[in-house]
Amino acid sequence: MPRIGTWSSAAGREDYRGKYDAAMRDLPTPAAVRDVSTEYGEVRVYRFTGAPGPAPLVLLPGTSSGTPVWADLLKRLLAITDVYAIDLLGEPGMSAQTKPISSDEDKAAWLDQTLEALPEQRFNLLGLSIGGWTAMNLAVRRPERVATVTALDAVNVYDGIPLGTVLRSLPAAVKWLPRSWRDRFNSYTAGGKPVEQVPVADMIESGMKNYTIRQPQPRRITEEQLAALPMPVLAIIAGRSVMHRPATARSTAERALRTKTVAFYPDASHAISGEYPAEIAADLRAFLLEHP
Repeated sequence: MPRIGTWSSAAGREDYRGKYDAAMRDLPTPAAVRDVSTEYGEVRVYRFTGAPGPAPLVLLPGTSSGTPVWADLLKRLLAITDVYAIDLLGEPGMSAQTKPISSDEDKAAWLDQTLEALPEQRFNLLGLSIGGWTAMNLAVRRPERVATVTALDAVNVYDGIPLGTVLRSLPAAVKWLPRSWRDRFNSYTAGGKPVEQVPVADMIESGMKNYTIRQPQPRRITEEQLAALPMPVLAIIAGRSVMHRPATARSTAERALRTKTVAFYPDASHAISGEYPAEIAADLRAFLLEHP
């Protein structure tokens, strides 16, 4: 059997699609929707028209997520510039993997091929969690189209995932266990906030239950790789994140990034994009103005 991400059943896919569509209703209407053909599958890309500004933003969501995760932040980003939102290939979402993704180079390749199909030449990447790692991985391996990178509480970039979080995630990965196990883990990553009857959380839980990801875990981005990046990088780090040790992540970013652009939000959890949308947009606007 090919090692590609798959839905557990047609019913499971429809359950996810229904919850994805429900969560999408909290976003502005896209100006265009397209599926970009890459070597590894079809990548769903939404374009949102924003204010005249710098090169478009490209949004990359966290794992088991999708474009609706940007509901709280997107309107503020559109006040800065145009936005593309991408569903990660090999993850739950509207993208459809057709070929194994076997390495970090493969992960950079499909994203680079996606950007190549868009009309602009350069892009400002904004990634959340594993999306932050995905943006940084592209910047390290195929930087030609990357103007800047902003990583929101990125995993495996400035620090590894703590063992306690890994252990807590194991029951949530067992698909036949009740939803409460997945909700418990998702609440843990969101600083203990309730996740029941929240459209984005419903979507994420359905993705965790109904989709099996089949690709290698991302390797940690090294300090040497961070220091060698040719483009400006903004690291936004959540002080209450459980996906890394926040103090360690902060010190790594401050030490390694050439531009030394690090924003530390002491009271934010890993659900930072929904907790501090106005602050994130303000920091991003200032960063892009400083690094046109």
